[in-house]
Amino acid sequence: MRRLILVLILLAAPALAVQPDEILDDPALEARARDISAGLRCLVCRSENIDESNAGLARDLRLLVRERLVAGDTNEEVVDYIVDRYGEYVLLKPTVDGANLLLWLAGPLMLGAGLVMGGLYLRRRAAASEPETARLSKDEEARLREILDD
Repeated sequence: MRRLILVLILLAAPALAVQPDEILDDPALEARARDISAGLRCLVCRSENIDESNAGLARDLRLLVRERLVAGDTNEEVVDYIVDRYGEYVLLKPTVDGANLLLWLAGPLMLGAGLVMGGLYLRRRAAASEPETARLSKDEEARLREILDD
């Protein structure tokens, strides 16, 4: 019975945390606000966008997005304003330029370096385990034939 109640409570929870008093009257502006909010991280929850979070800061960000849209900003201007104010961490999908480019490339570069180092190690190990065949000079070969013929 308790499990059933828990399931019902979880199903009754709203999928989005947007409060009715936050929703804009203009459906086009509200749709733009939802699109922008989907790409902004809740700074408290960290794994949710601001529309899914019940945190107070997420509510403030939702209101700020809607305020900027009502003021006439484009979607890019709203995102730039919020990034300028809160930093690039607020973006769920960080940009691939500047200092972030190093972070984006670090993983593949380290993997490549590891593969090269592993290949060199295996090559050296294989070369060390092969028996070296000694080459005799012509004088040594002649001397060896004399010894073997005796």
